[in-house]
Amino acid sequence: MVTVVIATPVEKELVERLRAVDDRLDVRFEPDLLPPPRYPSDHAGDPSFTRSPEQEARFEALTAEAEVLYGFPREDSDQLARVVRRAPKLRFVQATFAGAGQQLAAAQLTRDELDRVAFASSSGVHATPLAEWALFGILAFTKDLPRLVADKQARRWDHYPVDELPGATLLVVGQGAIGAEVARLGSAFGMQVCGVRRGRGDLDELLPRADAIVVSLPLTDETRGLIGRERIARMKEGAIFVNVGRGGVVDEAALVEALQSRKLRGAALDVFAEEPLPPESPLWELENVILSPHTAALSVNENARIIELFAENLRRYLGGEELVSRIRPDVFY
Repeated sequence: MVTVVIATPVEKELVERLRAVDDRLDVRFEPDLLPPPRYPSDHAGDPSFTRSPEQEARFEALTAEAEVLYGFPREDSDQLARVVRRAPKLRFVQATFAGAGQQLAAAQLTRDELDRVAFASSSGVHATPLAEWALFGILAFTKDLPRLVADKQARRWDHYPVDELPGATLLVVGQGAIGAEVARLGSAFGMQVCGVRRGRGDLDELLPRADAIVVSLPLTDETRGLIGRERIARMKEGAIFVNVGRGGVVDEAALVEALQSRKLRGAALDVFAEEPLPPESPLWELENVILSPHTAALSVNENARIIELFAENLRRYLGGEELVSRIRPDVFY
């Protein structure tokens, strides 16, 4: 039997789906040991939750027996390290978020620990909500949402034309599942779509031609600062910029300047260099910026999608096959 421990909040009916995957799985789920979710698909749970000493002892004993772990406590890198070190039989951890490589890197596990335990992210399951949000950002500025809001507040009734998406050029930077879905939706709106992978290809050539740019890259040594001051300067006057990847991919100060000067028409940002976004950031005050507190990926369907991915990975684990979205310990992606 393979002992599977659920270490993050999830609906009971989804746990039953895991139990149905294979008779060799011993799925252990004790909800009273987990922080209650604040909203659907809340993986960290209520931050005020604490375990009694007896509950803490039960939780440690439970996770110490795990061969497979679903999530890790509070999505916290220090707690991930503690779980790995108190569970000598642990061989596979399924994370519940796409950027789990960053938490894995921060856990500072030893090479032996990284060799012993396979880690998989939930990369790919958030493609639908993130791509929808990216198109929402593009549409908002194409149809001049800031003016609509200002006119409503001023009770102003003016007529004016707005742009359309058909024929506009959409540049997608990052060609994973999110980028592919952004490209599909952009094409459905009649946009001319082009894309590059992690800065490779013709990024510098394509930037001046793009009416809208969507970044869906993870943060790695290769992508950090990829959209820097020089590349922002190459962007087309009046372009729309969307980031649903990671904030560290973009030079935020240079982006702010481009938005303040109106070189860029607007930006829709779900991710930032520092999170939570500091109160003093100029991004809070810019009317041509739409902010989301790194929640664009959250969906009422998220847990079901992650459980589906985990179920597939359990089948692969039992069969000795390569895991879906396994994190490479050399690059933590």
